[in-house]
Amino acid sequence: MARLHLHPGKERSVLRRHPWIFAGSVVRLEGRARPGDTVEVVSADGRMLGRAAWSPASQIRARMWTFEAETTIDHAFFKRRVAEAVAWRMAYPGLSGQDGMRLIHGEADGLPGVIADRYGPVVVVQLTSAGAEKWREAIVGALVAATGCEAIYERSDSDVRRLEGLEPRSGCLFGDLPAAPVLIVEHGVRMEVDIVGGHKTGFYLDQRDNRLLTSRLAAGRRVLNCFCYTGGFSLQALAGGAQSVLSIDSSGPALEIAARNLTYNPSLDASRAQWREDDVFAALRALRSAGEHFDLIVLDPPKFAPSAAHAARAARAYKDINLCAFRLLAPGGILMSYSCSGGIGLDMFQKIVAGAAVDAGVDACILHRLAAASDHPVGLAAPEGEYLKGLALRIGSAAQERVRPDQEQD
Repeated sequence: MARLHLHPGKERSVLRRHPWIFAGSVVRLEGRARPGDTVEVVSADGRMLGRAAWSPASQIRARMWTFEAETTIDHAFFKRRVAEAVAWRMAYPGLSGQDGMRLIHGEADGLPGVIADRYGPVVVVQLTSAGAEKWREAIVGALVAATGCEAIYERSDSDVRRLEGLEPRSGCLFGDLPAAPVLIVEHGVRMEVDIVGGHKTGFYLDQRDNRLLTSRLAAGRRVLNCFCYTGGFSLQALAGGAQSVLSIDSSGPALEIAARNLTYNPSLDASRAQWREDDVFAALRALRSAGEHFDLIVLDPPKFAPSAAHAARAARAYKDINLCAFRLLAPGGILMSYSCSGGIGLDMFQKIVAGAAVDAGVDACILHRLAAASDHPVGLAAPEGEYLKGLALRIGSAAQERVRPDQEQD
C-alpha cells in the first residue's frame, strides 16, 4: 500500500478527525497509487494516522476512510459502514414512517463522496469522489443488502465529479425502475419524484422538516412559494390550510410535476393553488408593482455560491430576493428564507437578510433558525457539511411606512 506523507503540522486536522487532506498538506506519495486506491496517511514524524482514498486530480488529494491504522478497507468495511448508516436512520424516531429518506450522507457517515437517497422501493446514489468510484460495486452491494430495495439508480451527474477527474454517470446499477412514477408520502402528502431527470437525486429531502413547519404556519395565510420546483412547500402549505398559494419557478417540467402532485392529493383544494412559470426575480418585482401582498413567503433558491469565491456575487442575489420578499409581506407576515450555498455561512446569510430588512424599512425578528433534516447529519469535525441554512422571520404587525413601487431604488 502506498503511503501519503504530510508536511509538519498538517496532521493536526487529521488528528481532529477532519476527513479531507488538501494538496498543500502533502509532501509526497511513497509508492504507486491509482485514483481511488487506498493509501496509508503518515505524519511528518512517522505516525500512522489512518487510511484514505487517493485522488490526484483533486485539490482534496485524499479523503479519510478511517482514522484507525488497523482497519482494512475492503468489501466488508463498506458493508459495515452502509449497514450502520441505514440502521440508525431506520431506528431514529424523527424519521419514522418516511418514504423518502437520505440513507448515506457522505463524510458524516464515514463514507466521503457517497450519497444515497431512498424513494420508496428505489435507492438513488451519487458517487462523487475517486474513492467512492473505486468501491462502486461494494457500495451498491451493501445498499442492496441493507435496504432490500427493488432498484438502485445512479445519478453521479454533478459537476463535482469533474474536479475528481471523473466523467458523469447515470443509469440503473441494480434491478429496474418501476414503470409507474415513483411516489413518496411526506407528512401525509403524496409527491412524485423524478429520479432520472430531477434535481439532485430527484427531490430535496433536506427540506422535509422545514416543509412541515410551513404547513403549521400556513393556516389562513396567502402564501407565495418562490423557486417552488415540484411544489413540496406549496402542497404542505395547502395541507396546513393556506387561503391561497402562488408558486413560481422557471422550469416548466418541474411545474408539470407540481400540478400532478396536486392531483395525487384529492383532499387538497386545487382552486387555492396557482402555478406560474417565470423568472423569480422578475416575478417578485411584477407582484410588487401590482400591489400584491402575502402573509407567508418561502424563498428556496438554487445554489448561488458553490464556493467562497462566488460569495460576493451571491450575496447581491440573496439580498435582492429577500428585499423584494420583505416588500411583499403584509404586516405581521412571515418570511422563510434559505440558502444552500456552501460559500455563504450562516452568519453571513443572516447579515444579508438583515440588510434586506433594513432597506425594505421593516422590523423583523427571528422565529426559527432552519437547517437540513436529521437524516442529513453534520460531522462536528467537518462543519463544511452544513450547507443548508435558513431563517423564519416575522415582520412587525404595526402599520408600515412602505415605499411606493415607483419610488423604489434597486
